[in-house]
Amino acid sequence: MNIPIIYEDDWLLVADKPAGLLSVPAPGRESRTLTGILNRYAAENGTGCRLYPCHRLDRETCGLIIYAKGRDIERKMADMFRARKVHKKYIAFVHGSLKHHNGEIDSLVGGKRACTRYKVIREKSSYSVVEAYPLTGRTNQIRLHFKNIGHPLVGEDRFIFRRDFALRSKRLCLQAKALCFRHPVTGKNMEFDISLERWLEDFLFKHD
Repeated sequence: MNIPIIYEDDWLLVADKPAGLLSVPAPGRESRTLTGILNRYAAENGTGCRLYPCHRLDRETCGLIIYAKGRDIERKMADMFRARKVHKKYIAFVHGSLKHHNGEIDSLVGGKRACTRYKVIREKSSYSVVEAYPLTGRTNQIRLHFKNIGHPLVGEDRFIFRRDFALRSKRLCLQAKALCFRHPVTGKNMEFDISLERWLEDFLFKHD
């Protein structure tokens, strides 16, 4: 298994999902998923438990994802997500220059209210680097929110026509970079913040 394990104890596992890999099986899609890979890893290491994803990352999104060891821990984590006690930070490269360097996008996603806070941390000639903090967990929330305000993610090809933008990327420039939550069993404050993916660093270097 070549999936980086960032943290593991008797109740939780935090992995660094690569871009291009499904988190869970989807109808009509390939059977190889992060959940399947991690469960094979757990079986081979004799943990005696099944891993359940506590949230989802799009196939195109890389970064941190939490797994629970057993249904009971999964339910506890689900309660924390519903109560907004799990804080997530993403790094996104978005087309253009945003009018406001700090802001909040509050609009419907899939017919439900969704809210994303953001902060511009770097401006390039044709794109901006932002920290995005989703306060809700709607599917494709960050991608849709930035598309809806006229600054879609670099590398986006599901919700826009890529040919409409001169700046191109073979991958979606979105990484789930940091997580913060209180451990559902020990009560310990858990904080994880991984390095920017190498290919994102390379993109920054090549595209000024």
